[in-house]
Amino acid sequence: MERPTHGGNLAWAASIAGCPAAEILDFSASINPLGPPPSAISALETHIPHLSAYPDPESRSLRQAIARTHDLSPDWILPGNGAAELLTWAGRDLASLDVTYLLTPAFSDYERSLRSFGAKMHSLPLWSEDTWQAAFDRPSLPLPLPASASTHRTGLLLNNPHNPTGLFWQRAEILPALQQFELVVVDEAFMDFLPPEKSQSLIPDIEQLENTIVVRSLTKFYSIPGLRLGYAIAHPDRLRRWQQWRDPWSVNTLAAAVGEAVVADTEFQRQTWHWLAEARAQLVEGLTQLGLRCWQGSANFLLVRSPIPSSQLQRLLLQHYRISIRDCLSFPELGDRYFRIAVRTQPENQRLLHALDRLIGNG
Repeated sequence: MERPTHGGNLAWAASIAGCPAAEILDFSASINPLGPPPSAISALETHIPHLSAYPDPESRSLRQAIARTHDLSPDWILPGNGAAELLTWAGRDLASLDVTYLLTPAFSDYERSLRSFGAKMHSLPLWSEDTWQAAFDRPSLPLPLPASASTHRTGLLLNNPHNPTGLFWQRAEILPALQQFELVVVDEAFMDFLPPEKSQSLIPDIEQLENTIVVRSLTKFYSIPGLRLGYAIAHPDRLRRWQQWRDPWSVNTLAAAVGEAVVADTEFQRQTWHWLAEARAQLVEGLTQLGLRCWQGSANFLLVRSPIPSSQLQRLLLQHYRISIRDCLSFPELGDRYFRIAVRTQPENQRLLHALDRLIGNG
């Protein structure tokens, strides 16, 4: 079985650990361990009888529910089969430009979506290997941008918070930069993990940003990756064009029903923000006591500098402890020098810390 390029491949992890997939403690995928929320389960049960009918191809009820949470018209919302589908159509739009700038290291699916349509890409590195230690010591990094004097029709694809570092940029830093580009795609897949008072989402400004697309995921925060659900927010003309490009029923009946329920689940949102602040601090402290350096970040995962090749550490954790972590081989700039771990419940975090202590100690 091939080594996966994404986290959360429990079939592969189980083949290495020699156990059923259900016995794997998965730190490789950054999924909220508190979910799925009861509201999602209730919506599934209620809508099972509706499976004999086709879903609404325009997802009108779901669009209205999402629009209410952002105080927007539903015309500015397009649900999709996970953020990955929406990034595909963003890649098609970006491919029409002379060049698209991509902040690196970057989620590998960005390159997939861009290459699918022959887009020309140019990397904007966040840091160099020579300066990685200084980068760990800073609370944030400046947003790297190309020379403003460029005459090319350019695009920018970035995510905020950034994957895999967890770093996030202030809205005030991003907004002036948007003017340099013909099209900007901002993946906010992990923005939900920041409470409202800390959020730096561009959604409040989107109606004044005709050159900007915001992509959101519902699968990570609400722990429903098996349902595949995300949404894009952009000018209605662009979203109508995307709707014409794609399959007629991108969002299935159960996904649409669950999405409508969870975006209104304010109690689950509050529980998640409270859990994450405490659990992330516990995990950072435990890693530090083991002599490991990590980006503290702002999302529900941590990027950690590995004292041994991360692919080796990944295999040892699976074979001896049935714990899965994410190596960073799919991030060429990071390779085997780093691993990424999700923040899970405090007992689960402690189990990982114990295993890391036994395998690498203070080495």
